[in-house]
Amino acid sequence: MSTVPDVATHVTLADPAHPAVGAATSLLDAYTPGARFLATPTRTLLAYGVHRPVPHGADPLPHRVEATLAEARAAGHRAPLVMGAIPFDQTAPAVLAVPEDVRTAPPLTADPLIALPSAAPADAADWRIRAVPDPEAYGEGVAAAVARMWRGEFSKVVLSRTLELTSRAPLDVPAMLQRLARRDPSGYTFALPADATGDRTLLGASPELLVSRRGERVVANPLAGSIPRSADLAEDVRRAAALLQSSKDLHEHAVVVDAVHQALAPHCAALDVPAKPTLIRTAAMWHLSTTVTGTLAEPHASALELACALHPTPAVCGTPVDTARRVIADTEPFDRGLYTGMVGWGDAEGDGEWVVTLRCAEAAERKLRLYAGAGIVAASEPDAEVAETAAKFRTFLDAVGASL
Repeated sequence: MSTVPDVATHVTLADPAHPAVGAATSLLDAYTPGARFLATPTRTLLAYGVHRPVPHGADPLPHRVEATLAEARAAGHRAPLVMGAIPFDQTAPAVLAVPEDVRTAPPLTADPLIALPSAAPADAADWRIRAVPDPEAYGEGVAAAVARMWRGEFSKVVLSRTLELTSRAPLDVPAMLQRLARRDPSGYTFALPADATGDRTLLGASPELLVSRRGERVVANPLAGSIPRSADLAEDVRRAAALLQSSKDLHEHAVVVDAVHQALAPHCAALDVPAKPTLIRTAAMWHLSTTVTGTLAEPHASALELACALHPTPAVCGTPVDTARRVIADTEPFDRGLYTGMVGWGDAEGDGEWVVTLRCAEAAERKLRLYAGAGIVAASEPDAEVAETAAKFRTFLDAVGASL
């Protein structure tokens, strides 16, 4: 069982301290740009400094991370762990490091103070917004992909679009993080350096766990198939029920769950895959959800090894993967970078949590770049996919006080 050095004391990462009023929110309040913040349903982490960065290189990323953790321990770090972000393209440089110090607390949902409201964002008029691509061009890309699917070239692709927001004033990243965390405290909220210089910050509130490992136990929670929430309760319930019965969304979800099953099976002695999905909700969306659980076979693969074996799932790329990657490169007029990669932590024992990088933005000085995507299948309609991505943008737009 691993331990993580706290600023004041040493605590056990696998078993956070007993819930106490203010324990988790104090870490949220203490975040400043350049630090690493990650809140999950199991714990809240705030890390400072760089004891040792994970280098870029030709060796597989899990091997480089394992070597970096071993070097940190040999140099006297009592309980090293790695935190950071991995891009959509795993061959591109990751932004991972062993921090100097890590403070840990129970999850945000265990802290009653998380229910207190955050400060209101600035006026929407303070933002200038540019869509890349614009909604019409995005819809045309969806239509072109659907036409190719009907010709049998591939079965699914995830197409994304971005919003570029420019502020009159310098960005208040800690305030954005506060609003994201307090709006969806049961999800995965993060604020991490987006490059080695620390000049850019990746922050967001993802609903999707790629994989976690604690000892021999493995959990993955693929999401695929979505519908926007409604402020009207009756309509919201109707939409949730419709999603559970949607043949298009159920098929899309089944493809992702099967891919997760196939990727985890070689590493597990036992694997439980429910036959039907359930629903999870965020403040903006309903999602079809399946929780896959397993017991690792010997020798144990680390959480990061499992994450790299899973990534990219059809939920963020498509099927077949190689074809979907080419369609994404040909259709999206931007580099995804860290979007639809993964963020998380892992320790020297192989435990960790890795989350799909969704509902996120990159922040630098006065600019934000927001990302949102939708799974495109043969039954997809361009207008519906434009609306879905617009709804997914709401998570971040609400956090900064902007609107489409």
